Amino acid sequence: MKVNCLVFLLFGMLIFQPAFSQENTLAIKKDIASFQKSLQDEYSNPVISPLNETQRKHFPGIQFFPINMELIVPAKFVKTNSDEVFIMETSSHKQKKYYLYAKAVFNIKGKPYSLNVYQSLDLKNKKGFENFLFIPFKDETSGKETYGGGRYIDLEIPASGDITINFNKAYQPYCAYTEGYNCPIPPAVNTLPIPIYAGVRE
Repeated sequence: MKVNCLVFLLFGMLIFQPAFSQENTLAIKKDIASFQKSLQDEYSNPVISPLNETQRKHFPGIQFFPINMELIVPAKFVKTNSDEVFIMETSSHKQKKYYLYAKAVFNIKGKPYSLNVYQSLDLKNKKGFENFLFIPFKDETSGKETYGGGRYIDLEIPASGDITINFNKAYQPYCAYTEGYNCPIPPAVNTLPIPIYAGVRE
């Protein structure tokens, strides 16, 4: 009798819980703090900020949920091995082209979930971004505690079939703070039926 591979991965992940030593916890929190600072710096730096001078003057800064170690989850990275182009809708009603590169299969508090992982066709051929992947997602905080258009997590193509999804590094697109940008909207399949209280918030 054949066993569905994805089902096996989903339920197999139930026993795969992250464990952090005190030393690792301190290092992880330091890394998250560095991520938060770099994001704050991006919005305050007039050279690279998506905000204009007036907006920067009145911008209260990026807001974050408290660091949540339970939302740093190990995941199985299941490649699709497909070159089919996926068209993703954007906030400006334009369309962007991606490959559905993989599926990340993981669990949170003993329950299995998955998110599609995408690769931009434009960035794939841009030097320095060849290995860039991203996970656009929504959850039960979307439109309430976080931007209604969803949040993103950046990844790189892993060397193995395992990755770590750190929801503390989930960030909102430029469209959450200003107009004039073409922000991908997470596909419906990437909606988690739980609140993700980690990462950037409104």
